[in-house]
Amino acid sequence: MDSTATASLASLWDEVSGTQPDPDLWVVIATLGAALAVVIPHGLWRISRNAITIAHEGGHGIVALLTGRTLTGIRLHSDTSGLTVSRGKPHGIGMILTAAAGYTAPPLLGLGGASLLGSGRITLLLWLATALLLAMLVMIRNAYGALTMLVTGGLFVLVSWLAGPQVQAAFAYAVVWFLLIGGVRPAFELQSKRARGGAGDSDADQLSRLTHVPAGLWFFLFHAVSLCSLIGGGRWLLEL
Repeated sequence: MDSTATASLASLWDEVSGTQPDPDLWVVIATLGAALAVVIPHGLWRISRNAITIAHEGGHGIVALLTGRTLTGIRLHSDTSGLTVSRGKPHGIGMILTAAAGYTAPPLLGLGGASLLGSGRITLLLWLATALLLAMLVMIRNAYGALTMLVTGGLFVLVSWLAGPQVQAAFAYAVVWFLLIGGVRPAFELQSKRARGGAGDSDADQLSRLTHVPAGLWFFLFHAVSLCSLIGGGRWLLEL
């Protein structure tokens, strides 16, 4: 590799791993408001929830791989549900962690993103998110899921490569706020659906069968992770 290529790679690494200036407080507050605006109203949530489903199914997939399972495919559906299929033992710690990763993934990704933003690593956050989305695209097994991933991943690519620093910062903060806030709502929705007799094979029910721990305790875990992530991540973003 010649010296010019080496210098270019070093410059690119410095740009990605370096720090960027924090946005003004009004930008942080505005992106918080934007996240609330697409999570709270039911009509907008039906659309924006697709992004939470990506994080949810991506969490299943990442943990499946980390625990030695074979990830065979991911499907995303227009009703904002999803399905991640992996092969391996139908019981044991790997299966338990994989099942538990879904509802905990969006808030934990938000918490990790808030940590990066709190340390000024906006570019690194955007590049990591883009890489994860592109990797997940390879495992998508249905047309709607592929379209959703292409639109989402394309947006991240455009912002990461073409937008200016201020737009990148606002976008990164909006995404992290959305994961933190949007990560709270799905577990409450699922609990409400189960109370009405639906969703009998939810992640909580699967975990209950795998561990012989009541589903209610798994819901407590989902709520604890999402709410603690929101509080902790919000403090980092607001620099409290």
